[in-house]
Amino acid sequence: MNENVLGIVAGVLTSVAMIPQLIKVLREKNVDDLSWVMLLVLITGVSLWIWYGVLKNEWPIILSNAFSVLMNLSLLICYVVYKKS
Repeated sequence: MNENVLGIVAGVLTSVAMIPQLIKVLREKNVDDLSWVMLLVLITGVSLWIWYGVLKNEWPIILSNAFSVLMNLSLLICYVVYKKS
């Protein structure tokens, strides 16, 4: 398999992995089962992948992880908005 195709497929799969969770949170407005620590760690790690992709000039890494950051930031925002006091 071509390494670029492999990178793109891996990037797409990992990027879309959080979409079902985001949809569920938006529908139910319930974030009781989400961990904000996990989201912060994940956002930090994925942001570092973007930095790595920039250093290596690897667009599949940059774009897929940028999308992941957006998804996870959306979940973190939902956590803040929907968290019961």
